[in-house]
Amino acid sequence: MTKKVATKKVVKKAAVKKLKPHEQTIESLVELIRVTSTVVPDDVAKTLLAARKTEAANTSASYAMDIIKDNIELAKIKSQPLCQDTGTVIFYIYHPPGFHQTPFKDLIKKAVTAATKKGYLRQNSVNSLTGENAGTNLGEGHPSIHFYETNKKEVEVKLVMKGGGCENVSSTYSLPDTTLGAGRDLDGVRKVVIDSVHKAQGKGCGPGALGVCIGGDRADSAYYAKKQLLRKLDDSNPMKELDKMEKEIVESCNKLGIGPMGFGGKTTLLSCKITHANRVPASFFVSISYMCWAFRRQGIVLDKKNSIKKWLY
Repeated sequence: MTKKVATKKVVKKAAVKKLKPHEQTIESLVELIRVTSTVVPDDVAKTLLAARKTEAANTSASYAMDIIKDNIELAKIKSQPLCQDTGTVIFYIYHPPGFHQTPFKDLIKKAVTAATKKGYLRQNSVNSLTGENAGTNLGEGHPSIHFYETNKKEVEVKLVMKGGGCENVSSTYSLPDTTLGAGRDLDGVRKVVIDSVHKAQGKGCGPGALGVCIGGDRADSAYYAKKQLLRKLDDSNPMKELDKMEKEIVESCNKLGIGPMGFGGKTTLLSCKITHANRVPASFFVSISYMCWAFRRQGIVLDKKNSIKKWLY
């Protein structure tokens, strides 16, 4: 089922069932979760398929990339999760002035519960103190929901589903790092980012993609790094020095020989997206948010009736 067909399906259902506004919102959000969980975004699929062609035939790397390709196709056809670990569910909502956040947050939670029952999300959220799993993917801090007021008249909802494997190899460095010879400059940043990829090896389900933040405090540094994953893989950084660094890091990491799933080869990293945030002089953090090849990121624009008007990726 393509995203376009899915959108038509939502509109058709709404016309037949005459859904109330809040019901239509839930249905649209469930569809967003379904597509995010089961369909790789176009920019990611394009990058993966191009990388697959660079691997030598009859190697472990080409074999791994073939499995990834088959996985992508089967998940889309069967409308089943790309990975059994459907990850941390992270929503980013961009809304006009006067938008009521609390009711929308409640609808997101209902949509997450419904999507879990349908199998688009694994029962994947547990209480950190007791280990209890409510089976709904709801709990303290989950799903993770972020609101932003904009001047636009429409509501945009972006969703990232970040698996535990790639989250485990995400990291934060404090510069200077004498063990790496990394100082408080862009060259030092480059060194620690490449080091993070080298340490990850195949543990993050590579080929991976990076979101990086230079600066900020520990919390904001990690937050802005993860938010870079909302960028398309084929975009360009408006800051020339960061755009150059993004390309250089990808090129350098693909020469490490780690390859898909750590089996060796030319495709270790698909992309690197870098931003920066002010810091206090005493601190210089560099945060790296690692994303696996199952790059689950999607977004929608809602119309006045809360149906899906447009897909963003």
